[in-house]
Amino acid sequence: MVILGVTKTTVLIFNEEFPTFKKIDIEPYNISYSQAFPLSIKLLFEAPRILGVIKKEQQQLAKIIKEHQIDVVISDNRFGLSNKNVECIYMTHQLNIEAGVFSFIANKIHHYFIKQFNSVWIPDYEDEENCLAGKLSANTSLKNVTYLGPLSRLQKVGETKVEYDYLCLLSGPEPLRTELEIILIVKANQSDKKICIVRGTNLEHKSFVNKNLTIVDLPSAKELSQFICNSKTIVCRSGYSTLMDLHHLQNTNCILIPTPGQHEQVYLANYWEQKFGAKVIDQKDLASFSLFN
Repeated sequence: MVILGVTKTTVLIFNEEFPTFKKIDIEPYNISYSQAFPLSIKLLFEAPRILGVIKKEQQQLAKIIKEHQIDVVISDNRFGLSNKNVECIYMTHQLNIEAGVFSFIANKIHHYFIKQFNSVWIPDYEDEENCLAGKLSANTSLKNVTYLGPLSRLQKVGETKVEYDYLCLLSGPEPLRTELEIILIVKANQSDKKICIVRGTNLEHKSFVNKNLTIVDLPSAKELSQFICNSKTIVCRSGYSTLMDLHHLQNTNCILIPTPGQHEQVYLANYWEQKFGAKVIDQKDLASFSLFN
């Protein structure tokens, strides 16, 4: 039996991909983002709450293991999902955390939790020439690390045709996701290019939409694959999962807008600019920037 731990933000995608698997609700970390403060500062203030969630994770996992006779646990960046009685695997692309001046202490804490697991899986290439996450995924000291290569739920498309000049992929935490959505819709309404905006939500949008703009909510993996392959340029956050999708579908002609205050996305955007020729724009500069031209 395979059991999936889900939150309110992940249950929709897991229901689509694995409709028959048993799912159990787990408490989200609910880390919020802000343009005013870097993520490292916010995590410092939220540390007591996050440690409380980690403790609850450990307690819930022990109960799940006992009730369902679990043999192996795979944790996707969840610190508390380790247990000494079963094989526990930690999956992350970020062995080395980018947190500005707090990077040293952040990595000490991160590695402390990683060492509670039996092994580590990295969804990236090990060699420096091909890796997608740069120094984030480089291993210098940890044992039992396995590089899996990039992973994606999307499917390669047989036939492609250009349908959109720009495809905007909106994802990530609120309120920054909605703030970016509003900016992009305003920009799209000022352009005569064919533009599609894929929203990672089904919440109502109230912005005026021109005929050259298509808005899609929560497409299936097959639909999203087609959108990406049929678009000239991708506009998106520089989150690692999105970057792996673009690499998998061989469309790395992209404009990256890092989530404000998130050092990891800033690093990945700059790394992809150097490695793949991506264009990078800070969200604060979008209002005065001619994006769709």
